[in-house]
Amino acid sequence: MTTRIPYVIAAALAAAFLAGCSEQPQVGKFEQGKYAGKADTRPWEGGTFKGDKGAWEQAQRNRVRAQNEYKRVE
Repeated sequence: MTTRIPYVIAAALAAAFLAGCSEQPQVGKFEQGKYAGKADTRPWEGGTFKGDKGAWEQAQRNRVRAQNEYKRVE
C-alpha cells in the first residue's frame, strides 16, 4: 500500500502539469490598421436615453449637483 503513494502523487503532478499545457491563446487576430473588436457606442445611445443626448447631459448635471454635501444636508 505504501509503495503506491509515490506513484499516485507522481501521476497527480503529471496530470496537473499536462493540464496547463492545453491552454489556448486568448489573443484576437490583429490585422495592420484594422480593429477587430466590438465597436464602441456613445453613452446616450441605447439603454435609458435611447439616443437623447440632451437628456443624458441633464442627467449628468443632476448627478454632479447631488454630490455636493452642502446641498444634500439642507
